Amino acid sequence: MTASTELPHKTSTRGFASMDPDKQRAIARKGGESVPHEKRSFSQNPGLAAEAGRKGGQSVSPSKRSFSQDHKLASEAGRKGGHASHGGPKTARSGGAE
Repeated sequence: MTASTELPHKTSTRGFASMDPDKQRAIARKGGESVPHEKRSFSQNPGLAAEAGRKGGQSVSPSKRSFSQDHKLASEAGRKGGHASHGGPKTARSGGAE
């Protein structure tokens, strides 16, 4: 962000969101540096990601793991998420003059 760019009117001077962007980045960087290198990126270690996913799944009681027991429910939820993030269901759209 440049010095000439104006920020929207702030309603509070407290909290992370009201801080200067450079200060926010410095704080966020410290958080990332506090994680041991071997645990920083799941993309670099798929085994570590799989282990973390298993631990997360095991922390939920079997009676509440509805997606693993009801694949139709999971499919519907995925479809809704896709519609929400991509602007609704795909439909045939006219590309020009009719």
